Amino acid sequence: MTTFTLKMIAIVSMLIDHVGYVLFPKTLIFRLIGRLAFPIFAYLIAEGFTHTRDVKKYLFRLGIFALVSEIPFDLASTGKVLEFGHQNVFFTLFLGLVTIVLVSKTKNILLQFVSVFVIAALARFLRTDYQSTGVMMIALFYIFRERKVEKFFAVAIIVLMMSGKLQSLCLLSFIPIALHNGKQGPKMKLFFYLFYPLHLLLIYGIKVLL
Repeated sequence: MTTFTLKMIAIVSMLIDHVGYVLFPKTLIFRLIGRLAFPIFAYLIAEGFTHTRDVKKYLFRLGIFALVSEIPFDLASTGKVLEFGHQNVFFTLFLGLVTIVLVSKTKNILLQFVSVFVIAALARFLRTDYQSTGVMMIALFYIFRERKVEKFFAVAIIVLMMSGKLQSLCLLSFIPIALHNGKQGPKMKLFFYLFYPLHLLLIYGIKVLL
């Protein structure tokens, strides 16, 4: 699978998850399908770091869309314009990328551990989507990027230790991730960034009309 294909699987899964969460909260199948999304995004953040020519621009894009997406996220999830009890997933992806940058700057395992722990704790404090588990997943996908078996094993341990039964289904995302061929495929970078806030606004609009 190309990177483009993985992104499409992730956003379709995410869309189904959010439709279920907002419009059909009692229908579990939507949430089950939605478990595929985040690990793929986490993996792609790690892959994106290894291929980006300018990590500062990468961080800037994630940071900007974290801010842009917060009102659509709050409207869809709570019906309020701003609600600080739960922050959107772009904040988690941003913090995950910050973690990777810090980890990449040292070969000292202790310093790497401290970097992951501190940023994961920050994600938990800020109540970002997937919180500390999300940051750790991104970090592990990077740290074990060249060791396929260890990579999946490490992420699986974190998920099983820190998540509930529903979230453990995200391990099924290892199948498409394992099929990634490393090729980019069609480039639609702006589409993937814009899709997140726009689909949340659309779902919120549908909920209001219903």
